[in-house]
Amino acid sequence: MSTLALTINRRTVDLRPEPRTSLADVVRDHLDLTGTHLGCEHGVCGACTVLIDGVPARSCITFAAACEGAAVTTIEGLDDDEIATELRAAFTREHALQCGYCTPGMLVSARDLVLRLPEADEQAIRIGMSGNLCRCTGYVGIVRAVMSVIAVRRGRGIQPVVGGGRTTLGPAGSGHGAAKDDLHVASSSAPASITASLPAAAIADFTPTATIEQAFEVQHPPADVAALFADVAAVAACLPGVALTTAADPNRIEGEIRVQVGPIAAQFAGVARIERAADGLSGRIIGAGNDRRSRSSTQGEIRYRLTPLGEGRATRVDLTIGYTLTGLLAQVGRSGLVRDLARRLVDQFAANLERKLSGETVGPAQAAQHLNGLALLLGLIRARLPRWLGGTSRR
Repeated sequence: MSTLALTINRRTVDLRPEPRTSLADVVRDHLDLTGTHLGCEHGVCGACTVLIDGVPARSCITFAAACEGAAVTTIEGLDDDEIATELRAAFTREHALQCGYCTPGMLVSARDLVLRLPEADEQAIRIGMSGNLCRCTGYVGIVRAVMSVIAVRRGRGIQPVVGGGRTTLGPAGSGHGAAKDDLHVASSSAPASITASLPAAAIADFTPTATIEQAFEVQHPPADVAALFADVAAVAACLPGVALTTAADPNRIEGEIRVQVGPIAAQFAGVARIERAADGLSGRIIGAGNDRRSRSSTQGEIRYRLTPLGEGRATRVDLTIGYTLTGLLAQVGRSGLVRDLARRLVDQFAANLERKLSGETVGPAQAAQHLNGLALLLGLIRARLPRWLGGTSRR
């Protein structure tokens, strides 16, 4: 059993939990941070909510091993936090707690809303807190408490953080929380339709929260590969789950990408901008999109470089993928699963690219294959099993 390194409440810890141990069990049983409560243990009630890399997440359905290197903040880590202090006072003032069992998770989720909501809108707060269940209060006091803190902070001129936050009713990741039109939360920090524009400022300011580097080889000259990369429609045909809606401008495209992992599906509609070097051997694609069902948002970039191999008869393609993910999907997703999903998508893209360069037709069956959720999880476990058992380190 290998060592697991985590940062818990700004303190680095080394643990040796069994691979099946959840993050909730680690913080409670191994670190005695019992402020994180276990309720349903299915990711529904929200009592176990903690911050993972600053994003609210369900610790009961998160494997501790999938959090290696992450920064985890439990309710104890918010003792001196300014927003949490204001929320605790407001919860007391508005009688927003009774038995207190749900309160730690409530405070973690409420803090995220205080950070992100532009104003103290009751409907937006009810939507944002809908993944945290309480059997005692009837939620009225909780909503009033959160509203009061947001109103006071905005009154002091403290502006919201752009992006993130829950925007649909229902448990996070359940798929049953998709908002109806009358439940849509308008936010001054986000455009009504992300496909309408991709501002240059948004591109310049983009800083990924996660980066993946991957490379593959194709048995074709760099000039042929560069020519294909210059054809937006041809590249889109090789990308699993991608469908273009418009590509009239060779440097700007609109479209959709559908990703499905077992029962969890997301369809991001968005816009991307393409930049290429003069020789065509390197470039950058940056874009943003929204999934209407979960009201989740993503922004990302792909940087590529083509390197000749074998006296120019083959090409090495180096990819650097950076991304951010906010909203409901970010609450239930872990970086390990996202990275494994990205690697599998790149592998399929490489195979489709080879077919395209060889003159074969890349049909819908190849371009839109879905990933089996169990296979994805087993792949991640297989990759980490040697390290868990004290074998060779992961590369």
